[in-house]
Amino acid sequence: MIGLIVTGHGNFATGLTSSLKLIAGDPQNYVAVDFPQEYSVEDLERELTKALDSLKDCDGILVLSDLGGGSPFKTAVMVGYPRGNVEVLAGTNLPMLIEVNMGRSFIEDLGALTEMAMNTGKDQVVRYEFKPVIQEESSDGI
Repeated sequence: MIGLIVTGHGNFATGLTSSLKLIAGDPQNYVAVDFPQEYSVEDLERELTKALDSLKDCDGILVLSDLGGGSPFKTAVMVGYPRGNVEVLAGTNLPMLIEVNMGRSFIEDLGALTEMAMNTGKDQVVRYEFKPVIQEESSDGI
């Protein structure tokens, strides 16, 4: 199975994890790594390294982060990529996380899972648009 790490600023990771557990149950080979205000980048690096180490027996590791270019993203890239078989994505949303978590049970290729995550994440950004129903009167009087 592909390992999954979620990380982000504040309690982003544990917040998404709480929602994931409510909707889909307790995930396996999964670690949430928060970046609270009192952490330094060195603290984050230590926690991400521990998370990666705990998933070392997985077929690959996908790291989902909140903001591209933010400390969780950059640190995950810095500690993850040198290990090989680690992908790091930014812009994580709940539908993406749910889909990826479920997809890990049947997708064994890290690249394919990463592509699925990106597509699902993009597709789930939607805008509600109200369109009033226009009732047309029948021309035959009925």
